[in-house]
Amino acid sequence: MRKTNYRFVVSLLLGMVVSFAAAQSTETDDADFRQWRQALIDEARERGISDTIIEQALVNVTPIPQVVSNDRNQAEFVETLAQYLEKRVTDWRIQTGRTRLAQHRPLLEEIAREYGVPARFIVAIWGIETNYGNFTGGTDVIRALVTLAYDPRRADYFRRELFSALDILQEGHIDHANMKGSWAGAMGQSQFMPSSFLNHAVDYDGDGRRDIWTTEADVFASIANYLRDAGWQPGQRWGRQVTLPQDYQQRADQWSQGEVSYSCSVLRRHTIQQPVDQWQMIGVRQHDGADLPQSDIPGSIVLPDGDAGPAFLTYPNFRAILRYNCANNYALAVATLADSF
Repeated sequence: MRKTNYRFVVSLLLGMVVSFAAAQSTETDDADFRQWRQALIDEARERGISDTIIEQALVNVTPIPQVVSNDRNQAEFVETLAQYLEKRVTDWRIQTGRTRLAQHRPLLEEIAREYGVPARFIVAIWGIETNYGNFTGGTDVIRALVTLAYDPRRADYFRRELFSALDILQEGHIDHANMKGSWAGAMGQSQFMPSSFLNHAVDYDGDGRRDIWTTEADVFASIANYLRDAGWQPGQRWGRQVTLPQDYQQRADQWSQGEVSYSCSVLRRHTIQQPVDQWQMIGVRQHDGADLPQSDIPGSIVLPDGDAGPAFLTYPNFRAILRYNCANNYALAVATLADSF
């Protein structure tokens, strides 16, 4: 009789135990999610979302595991500025942006006059966000937001966004089948989160729908309206690259911003705001060594890569761009692209 290979048997049994435990864990996770989903459906019904939309969007919805992974590894926060710009402010994006500016000039200039936001910044955000409308994302927005609302890291924020998305469906601006966007739930050619859509999207062509998916007039006006609502100052720059005085680090501790009330948390890594003339007095200069222009515009120093990287003196319009996406690298990419047109 062949001797029993006890090591093999033990290994097999252990594997069966692990597989069984994993299956039990998955079943438990599934049960927890189903319970959470039912509570979500009940709340949606209480908020007046129709049974038709609930049936289409929520009844059989399941999480997307990759979405949680993406949320933990956003490029704006893990790449250096040079790496970020190399991928996003490309020759193709610059040349295409110039072409789009010329192609839509009458419409863009009309919107720029109405909202006080230069056409080149509207086009730059359009380019950075979706390659000028060529890539708006193919993820089911409701499913992405369900995933992030169920994940505990930022559950409250994404639950609010989810209900905003359901309100958009309820108002008839888009149907569920076509409500596609990014893994984080940003939608259309302007990549608005649902709450941003409700607060800032514009029906510029007057057809009764705020169509940021296919109507360029609505896309451009919505971007401009967002920046205006975020505090864009007509006629001002976004900022400039600068050199810092040798004793900058010794002074920096007293310039910590700490604006906890401001919605963009990266401002905690900006210095205090003080007039450009004051920065000139303490030794800040333009990148080529020239004096800063005489101005009382408030500015703050931004060091996207820390003390050893480039320095920028940024103005209120930079903060308006940050409201669009709360990352210094993003705002610098938009500004750099706009300046290249």
